[in-house]
Amino acid sequence: MATEIKVPTLGESVTEATIGQWFKQPGDRVEQDETIAELETDKVTVEVPAPAAGVLEEVVVKEGETVAVGALIGMIGEGEGQSSGTTKATEKPKSQAAKADQAAETTSDYGGGGSGDEKASGNGTAPAEKGAGKLVEVMVPAAGESVTEATVGAIFKKVGDAVSVDESLLELETDKAAQEIPSPVAGVIREMAVAQGDEVKVGALLLKIEEGASAGSQASGSTAVGGGTDETPRRKVEAEEGRPPAPSAAKMMKEKGLSDGDVDGSGRKGQVLKSDVLDAISRGAPSSPQEKPKAARAPSAPDDAAREERVKMTRLRQTIARRLKDAQDTAAMLTTFNEVDMKAVMDLRSKYKDLFEKKHGVKLGFMGFFTKAVCHALKEIPAVNAEIDGNEIVYKNFCNVGMAVGTDKGLVVPVIRDADQMTIAEVEKELGRLARAARDGKLSMSDMQGGTFTITNGGVYGSLMSTPILNAPQSGILGMHKIQERPMAIGGQVVIRPMMYLALSYDHRIVDGKEAVTFLVRVKESLEDPERLVLDL
Repeated sequence: MATEIKVPTLGESVTEATIGQWFKQPGDRVEQDETIAELETDKVTVEVPAPAAGVLEEVVVKEGETVAVGALIGMIGEGEGQSSGTTKATEKPKSQAAKADQAAETTSDYGGGGSGDEKASGNGTAPAEKGAGKLVEVMVPAAGESVTEATVGAIFKKVGDAVSVDESLLELETDKAAQEIPSPVAGVIREMAVAQGDEVKVGALLLKIEEGASAGSQASGSTAVGGGTDETPRRKVEAEEGRPPAPSAAKMMKEKGLSDGDVDGSGRKGQVLKSDVLDAISRGAPSSPQEKPKAARAPSAPDDAAREERVKMTRLRQTIARRLKDAQDTAAMLTTFNEVDMKAVMDLRSKYKDLFEKKHGVKLGFMGFFTKAVCHALKEIPAVNAEIDGNEIVYKNFCNVGMAVGTDKGLVVPVIRDADQMTIAEVEKELGRLARAARDGKLSMSDMQGGTFTITNGGVYGSLMSTPILNAPQSGILGMHKIQERPMAIGGQVVIRPMMYLALSYDHRIVDGKEAVTFLVRVKESLEDPERLVLDL
């Protein structure tokens, strides 16, 4: 029975890819999860694993051809195929780096009896060697369905350092969050397979730990390990050779008359991707051989260049920038404003905060009131809780409220699921858990997925007024601001009241002006008269 090889899902905005190279030929034996092909998109290069063990019967799509997500690219049948000892079946025969990589993988790093057949365990670790001082491999853990690679951030330990169980080893940055990788065992780091800034795939080796060893002891085996992997054959060859441009990028470079020096690569090992070529063209790179590159921006003064600092954007920051700009380009975004008298909420909070904390073990803040007020308004105005999918509007019969949280890594939006079914105490507890996880870089992918509406509180930083940007594909976001005492006319008299401006940014493609204003008025009414929340009015 034949097994189909299809183009996997490559991300929210990626609908097609180019076949970069096939690592196997028809008739070759393949093992399950063995890399058999490489796909190139505008944003990244993705390896395609074999969905089953068997023989590669047919290659449906050739190298250089473009295919859609879900398209059939090959077939795997039953049988043994060519011997696994042949060069064709065991190598990725496209570059010296690939050959060196295979040589490094099939040779024991420590001269011991390590097995190349050992698989990584579910927690991202695997025993690398048997015997005294067992080596434990620390792998890149799975980080969610749409996350296939990460960037190595800060590295907290070096070769020879002693580590304890659950001690942080290094930090990985993905498109959505940064997470620290803990040590699975106590021992000594014997090899560091990555350096800061490296791009790594899920399941890739990060480092090796000799379990039970103490600092200062030598690695078991006949060969001592150096201070990193820069001396491995793979690193040496890659440093000398690099990676050629992706086929789609090479084609566009040829059409535009660009040379390798005109485009900076952002892919793995500095590979030039199609998006890099587009960026170079937009920055003014020559579009024909006759054109000359534009001169770089000259510093305004001789000393200015020395006072500048150029820092590469993290993957999280790049994703934030892209998603916010996409929201502006896609949605018909509009903002409406109102103001709310916070006296009733503040009085209620002041009256019951001690009793609330004693009973529920969490402080009573403003976010619980705002979340419940928003959920109440979303039930009445469902369009603000909907999203556009093609030519259809998807109405959500539940309220998953995202809370924008600022961290030193950037803005993240963890989600309180089914907030409409929670009490104020449950909302405050969940919000506290998510806020701590965000600050500590320990948010999981599930913590940030599935939001239907977002609340952002610029007031904690002193903002008096702002126009928040939608968190696509959501159609509404509520901006809270600073509580400030202002003179208000109430009952024919001027009184001082604690006032807050509220801002609702919404997608005018779904939400009409009347609905947006009504939504904000309902939030205002619930906050100025909290009893309405209790009575569901």
